Amino acid sequence: MEEEEEAIGFLDKVLEDEDVFLLEECELGTPTSPGSGSPFLLAVKVEAGKGLEMRKLVLSGFLASEEIYINQLEALLLPMKPLKATATTSQPVLTIQQIETIFYKIQDIYEIHKEFYDNLCPKVQQWDSQVTMGHLFQKLASQLGVYKAFVDNYKVALETAEKCSQSNNQFQKISEELKVKGPKDSKDSHTSVTMEALLYKPIDRVTRSTLVLHDLLKHTPVDHPDYPLLQDALRISQNFLSSINEDIDPRRTAVTTPKGETRQLVKDGFLVEVSESSRKLRHVFLFTDVLLCAKLKKTSAGKHQQYDCKWYIPLADLVFPSPEESEASPQVHPFPDHELEDMKMKISALKSEIQKEKANKGQSRAIERLKKKMFENEFLLLLNSPTIPFRIHNRNGKSYLFLLSSDYERSEWREAIQKLQKKDLQAFVLSSVELQVLTGSCFKLRTVHNIPVTSNKDDDESPGLYGFLHVIVHSAKGFKQSANLYCTLEVDSFGYFVSKAKTRVFRDTTEPKWDEEFEIELEGSQCLRILCYEKCYDKTKVNKDNNEIVDKITGKGQVQLDPQTVETKNWHTDVIEMNGIKVEFSMKFTSRDMSLKRTPSKKQTGVFGVKISVVTKRERSKVPYIVRQCVEEVEKRGIEEVGIYRISGVATDIQALKAVFDANNKDILLMLSDMDINAIAGTLKLYFRELPEPLLTDRLYPAFMEGIALSDPAAKENCMMHLLRSLPDPNLITFLFLLEHLKRVAEKEPINKMSLHNLATVFGPTLLRPSEVESKAHLTSAADIWSHDVMAQVQVLLYYLQHPPISFAELKRNTLYFSTDV
Repeated sequence: MEEEEEAIGFLDKVLEDEDVFLLEECELGTPTSPGSGSPFLLAVKVEAGKGLEMRKLVLSGFLASEEIYINQLEALLLPMKPLKATATTSQPVLTIQQIETIFYKIQDIYEIHKEFYDNLCPKVQQWDSQVTMGHLFQKLASQLGVYKAFVDNYKVALETAEKCSQSNNQFQKISEELKVKGPKDSKDSHTSVTMEALLYKPIDRVTRSTLVLHDLLKHTPVDHPDYPLLQDALRISQNFLSSINEDIDPRRTAVTTPKGETRQLVKDGFLVEVSESSRKLRHVFLFTDVLLCAKLKKTSAGKHQQYDCKWYIPLADLVFPSPEESEASPQVHPFPDHELEDMKMKISALKSEIQKEKANKGQSRAIERLKKKMFENEFLLLLNSPTIPFRIHNRNGKSYLFLLSSDYERSEWREAIQKLQKKDLQAFVLSSVELQVLTGSCFKLRTVHNIPVTSNKDDDESPGLYGFLHVIVHSAKGFKQSANLYCTLEVDSFGYFVSKAKTRVFRDTTEPKWDEEFEIELEGSQCLRILCYEKCYDKTKVNKDNNEIVDKITGKGQVQLDPQTVETKNWHTDVIEMNGIKVEFSMKFTSRDMSLKRTPSKKQTGVFGVKISVVTKRERSKVPYIVRQCVEEVEKRGIEEVGIYRISGVATDIQALKAVFDANNKDILLMLSDMDINAIAGTLKLYFRELPEPLLTDRLYPAFMEGIALSDPAAKENCMMHLLRSLPDPNLITFLFLLEHLKRVAEKEPINKMSLHNLATVFGPTLLRPSEVESKAHLTSAADIWSHDVMAQVQVLLYYLQHPPISFAELKRNTLYFSTDV
C-alpha cells in the first residue's frame, strides 16, 4: 500500500483523501502494476521522475479516477433500460416510479462527466504546457446543481432499492452484482459491485470536487489563462459544497455499533477544553452514536502520531445543560486582551523575520527556529482566544466544557449531535478493546489533519487577504413564520473567527430587506461567514457566561475569500443557502494600500480630506466639530455597546453622516441622535482615515517608529513626549481630546469588551499611517508595511493610552525634555 502511495506521489497533502480514493479503486480490480493499470496512472509513475510539470501529473491522476467513475455510472445505468422495458409489461420487475426514484439523475450525471472526460482526455494525452482546460472545470462546476437533486433524493433511492430487493428476487440478484468495466488496457475486464455501493459513488465524488482544483491552482502560474477560470470553478464548488455539506456523511464505515450497524464518523475538529481549570487542545470526533474526546500524541519515534482517548459519551446519554444549569457551572475567565495582542504582535514580527531570512537566502536552520517560535505563539493564541462556552453533560455523571471562538461552531456541533439523536440510539459501555479500536480508527478517519495555525500552511498556500472587505447584506428569503431577524458577519483572523458586523433587527417579517453595507478589516482572512439570528427580547433569558441575551440562530453559511474572485473593482453578488434560508449579499475587496490612501479633498469647504488646521481655523475651534459631536454621542449612548469602534457601522449611514458634516447641515444634531451608534463611531474613524495627512503627521512618522522601538524606559518617555510637543497645536489638542475619550471607553471594558489594546488596534493605523508619498519614502515593501509597521503604529497609540494623563499646558511648559529637532 505504501509503495503504491509513493508511486502516486504527485498529489499533495491536500489530496490525501483522493490518494486513498484512487488506491481503493485500484484494489477494486484496477491493478497499477506495469502493463496492467490505467494508462494515466502508468504515465504518472513513469514520468514523475523526469520532472514534468506537476500540473500534468495532477490532471493525469484526476483523469484516471474520472474514467473509473464514468465506468461505475455506466454499470449503474446498464440495468435501467431493461427494467424500464419490463415496467410496461404484465410482469414488471419494478414500477416506473420505483425505477425513476432509484436511478434519479444518474443519466444526467453520467452525461456531464462523459462530456468533461471526452474533452479533457485529448488535452492531457497531447500535452502542451500552455494547454487550456479551465473552461472545462468551470463548466463542470456550473453543472453541480444536478448533484444537489441527487443528494436530496439519495436516502429515498437507497430505501426504495432495499424494499424492492426484499420483495423481488429478480431485482435482488441484479442489485447484488453489477459489473463495472475496468480501465482501458486492464487485465481485469470487470469487477462485481453492489448497487448500494455504486449509488454512494456520486456522493463520494462531489465531496472531493474541490480537491483537484486546489492542486491545479497550486501548480498553475497566476498569469496562465486558466488561473481565473479555475479560481471561479473553485469558488462555485466550495459554495455548492458548503450548501449541501450537512446532508452528506463525509466518511465511510469505521467500526460496528452495538446495534450491529456501521459506525461512521460524522464530524471532527480541534476544540479547546477547559479541564481542571486549564485549557487543553483536544481533537473531538463525533460518530453516529458516540462523541469521543481525544488527545493527539506522538510516539517515541516521533514519526507516527496516534490518539489517546480522554473520555467518550454515547449520544443516547449526552444532554445539553439548560441556561439555569449553565449558570450554576463554574464561570469562564477570559484571557487578558493585552496578552492576546502581544501574541499577535510577536507572530507578525516573526513572520517578518522569516520573510527577511528567506529573501536573504538565510540558513534553513535559522528559518526552522523562527517557525518553531511562531508555532508556539500561534498555538498559545489558539488556545487562549476562544471565549464562547459549549457545555455538554453525560446524564450518568460528568459535565464537560469547551470554549469556541464563534457561535457558528457551537451551533454546528450542537446541530450535528441533535440530528443524530433523532435516531433510535441505545446507551452502551465500550470495553477497553473496543475503545482502543475506535480511538485507533480516528487517525485514519479524521477529516481535519492539522491544528489551524498559519505555521502549518505550505509556503505557497494563500496567506489570506489583508485590507478591507466591503459587504452589502441585501435580503433573506425562506423563513416559514414572521420573526425579528438580523445577521452578523464573521471573518477568520489568526486561525479563529471574529464577529465584525451586525445588521439592524428587521421586525416581524418573513422577508427581511436590510440592504446594509459594512466595511470589514481583514487580517490574513480566507473566509466570510454570515449568521442569521432571531432576536430574543425576553430579558430573563440572559446567558450568564457572556452576559448576552440568547438569540436563536436560524441559519448560517460561509464563503471562501479567493483573492482572484474578490479583488476586483466591481461588486460581486452571491447567495448563501442555509437551512432552507437564502441570504443575498454583495462584496468587494480593497487592499490596505488602496483603502488607506489619504486623498486630499478637491474642495476646501467640507471637513473630510481637509487639513485639520484649515478646519479648526475656519470653525474657530480647538478640536474639529465633527470629532467633538461624534465623541459626545458615543459617550452618551454607545460607551457600553459591545465592540464599539470594532463592530462596523452601516456604510450608507456613514456616507450620509459624512455628507451632512461636509455640508455643515443644520440637521446634524437631529440626525446624530437618530443614527445607529456604530455608524457614528465609523464616521469618526473615517474622518481620521481620510485626513490628507495622518493626525500624528507624515514628518514625524519615522521618529515615532524609532521612538517606540527604544528599550530604555526613560529614553522612550523623553522621545515620545518630545514628539507630541513637536505636533502642530490643532493636531496635538485633537489627539489629547481623543486619547481621553478612548480611555473612558476602555474603563467600560467589562461591558463593551473594548480594552486599551483593542482600541489601539482599531485607531493606531488610522492616526499614524503615512500618506502615500511618505509610505514610498520610508517603507520598503508591502510585507514590511503590513507586518512590522502596523504593529508599531498600534504600539505608539497604546503607549499614550497607557500613559498617565497628558496635559497640553504642561507638555508645552515642560523643559526637562530635549529640544533637538526631529
